[in-house]
Amino acid sequence: MTADVAVETTPEAPLWNDPDRPLTARVDALIDAMTLDEKIAQLYGVWVGASADGGEVAPHQHDMEEAVDLDALLPSGLGQLTRPFGTAPVDPALGALSLLRTQSRITAANRFGIPAVAHEECLAGFAAWGATAYPVPLSWGATFDPDVVRRMAAAIGRDMRSVGVHQGLAPVLDVVRDARWGRVEETIGEDPYLVGTIGTAYVQGLESAGIVATLKHFVGYSASRAGRNLAPSPVGPRERADVLLPPFEMAIREGGARSVMHSYTDTDGVPAAADESLLTGLLRDTWGFDGTVVADYFGIAFLKILHGVADDWADAAGAALKAGVDIELPTVKTFGAPLAEAVADGRVPEALIDRALRRVLGQKAVLGLLDPDWSPVPPALAGADLDDPEALRGTVDLDRPENRELARELAEKAVVLLANDGTLPLAAPRRIALVGPNATEATAVLGCYSFPQHVGVQHPDVPVGIDLPTLRETLAAEFPDADITVARGTGVDDGDLSGIGEAVDAAGRADLVIAVLGDRAGLFGRGTSGEGCDAESLALPGAQQQLLDALLDSGTPVVTVLLAGRPYALGRAAAGSAAIVQSFFPGVAGTQAIAGVLSGRTNPSGRLPVSVPRGPGSQPATYLGARLAQASEVSNVDPTPAFGFGHGLTYTSFAWSELAVDAREAGTDGEFGLALTVRNTGGRPGTEVVQLYLHDPVASVVQPVQRLVGYARVELEPGESRRVRVTVPADVASFTGRDGHRIVEPGDLELRLAASSTDARLTATVILTGPERRVDHTRRLHAVFTQEPAARP
Repeated sequence: MTADVAVETTPEAPLWNDPDRPLTARVDALIDAMTLDEKIAQLYGVWVGASADGGEVAPHQHDMEEAVDLDALLPSGLGQLTRPFGTAPVDPALGALSLLRTQSRITAANRFGIPAVAHEECLAGFAAWGATAYPVPLSWGATFDPDVVRRMAAAIGRDMRSVGVHQGLAPVLDVVRDARWGRVEETIGEDPYLVGTIGTAYVQGLESAGIVATLKHFVGYSASRAGRNLAPSPVGPRERADVLLPPFEMAIREGGARSVMHSYTDTDGVPAAADESLLTGLLRDTWGFDGTVVADYFGIAFLKILHGVADDWADAAGAALKAGVDIELPTVKTFGAPLAEAVADGRVPEALIDRALRRVLGQKAVLGLLDPDWSPVPPALAGADLDDPEALRGTVDLDRPENRELARELAEKAVVLLANDGTLPLAAPRRIALVGPNATEATAVLGCYSFPQHVGVQHPDVPVGIDLPTLRETLAAEFPDADITVARGTGVDDGDLSGIGEAVDAAGRADLVIAVLGDRAGLFGRGTSGEGCDAESLALPGAQQQLLDALLDSGTPVVTVLLAGRPYALGRAAAGSAAIVQSFFPGVAGTQAIAGVLSGRTNPSGRLPVSVPRGPGSQPATYLGARLAQASEVSNVDPTPAFGFGHGLTYTSFAWSELAVDAREAGTDGEFGLALTVRNTGGRPGTEVVQLYLHDPVASVVQPVQRLVGYARVELEPGESRRVRVTVPADVASFTGRDGHRIVEPGDLELRLAASSTDARLTATVILTGPERRVDHTRRLHAVFTQEPAARP
């Protein structure tokens, strides 16, 4: 096989193969030429795994699937290939060759020569063996830096595109409503504006590389009752509209996302997969989305199995198709023979199939998959000898130095210094007791959708595929003159107390204890964080709190380091630790980033994307609570966090001053202009994150006490000042009124310029005047920040 493999064409190529013809005409002509079976075949995927020797992919078996007969399916065509790289450990070059050969087989088998769209997971990097594992989305949120996330996503997208992948199943835009939910690590945080801006940046980066970004999970998944995976979501229409939907709205409007994945959940008795008002009425008719809606894996079948709103597979297929789902993933179950039978007996109009098909084929056309010169050879294999698979092994590098450098930058910006009594940064520690289950665990930096934790754990005989230095190794490099004694103390979740005595002895002989605690990422109960790994409380898993308390009792200063997928209550360690360093599964460069913060080589600049609770049982609680959600004398449960959303310390200090307001009044269609001066009053360079919160004292419906409406990272040298200006449109004060429409109300507002949700520095009281104004999805979404050097005094 040579690198010039392509679909054969003639001068009389059909209209649909002509890229110079209008897209609509091409798609319509192709649909008109198709049989019903050929139409339906474009609306489902098949779960496959790449061949380790470069041969064609093989169907992957799962307990939700029946066996798939590719020979029987392919003559009608195929819509998608599910996770050819993300199903088993395969050398990337041989995986690309396997995908190439499979695409050649697919195009040869169907009479239109249409290839499949190949999709992969890419939540914390391309989920393929040997690919860079970046920090998880909760760390993206901690950076408060859309630019670095955009650059990371572009790098992920380039790697995916290079080996023949077309679509990525990311980002997750669920807003955290209960930190006990196992998938908190996959989210960006508990604030919709932060989730929206960071998630939109990810979409922009992925799409810039030619990869179709897939927004998930639309919508309400993270609001499940009691934080349980796949539980019902008891949210009202206002919480849905004002908290859960805005990130999706922003990512579609500003990010250009081309696909949306429906949620598993039901809201008020209507499953998302069968919600026509959501998937068609809002998403398409109101927001104008013209991309594809894909099923979350097995989500259409769940309409029968879990939700009980469909009598059989055909009913499930018809309900999803009518609602607006275009593609069944991960494999064919309801959109195959059951759907064809439902059309034949009149239960499902063929027009619904044509509607979905028009979107699917339109996207394939934009991807170039209908062009006469389309080739299955991906860029990574261009010019290679495709007849010698072994010569290809090791020739495709998905973990290049520039990837790791980007992973390092993001990890460093995401480390949050929660507390510090002056112990950090460490100057030249002589004797360190390094204690805890994550001190010597290489994979402690990885989330559940990283390839090693998602797939690699099922193949213990295969090397992890990427370099993952432990914190023990990076601390030894960071402090070469220190005597480091290691004691495990206890496991992440085994409850073993037998090693605590040894850990305390090590602490007694040391000048400093570094306690490395947190989570183990996994799936469906195989970890303490991740999909299906929900928590009953926010106490540290296992016996880790007992270990931490025993270390505090030793009398040696304790620096608590957390490698985790969610925030945890730390008991008396929240106040008793000499310092607390929080990192949310920071990826391949994570331990170097933490070591750099401990030594002071890096000045921490991360801020909390989720609140850290004071106690383990106060969930669900986020900083977005209304007045009734705050601490009061009529309840003995205090939801006040130990560390609030947006909190984070640095090794320098900043002064905020000279607040100026252009005008105290503006119309409900106007804007306010604010300015302040931020000065680095410390002795080293640092980054302050200026956060803007809005407080609406009196509104026609209950509002959060405050909510984030803008932010900016301000990087300053020692002694340097910056004048920070922000334009605040009245639109950002909008909310869903009593009649279900989004409105801007006249009245008083407080614009709080703050270092966190619990640390307001400067407050401007302003007034919106004029009539109540209705706004929609075209409203202004951002308070716009600009920075300039401050005038010298």
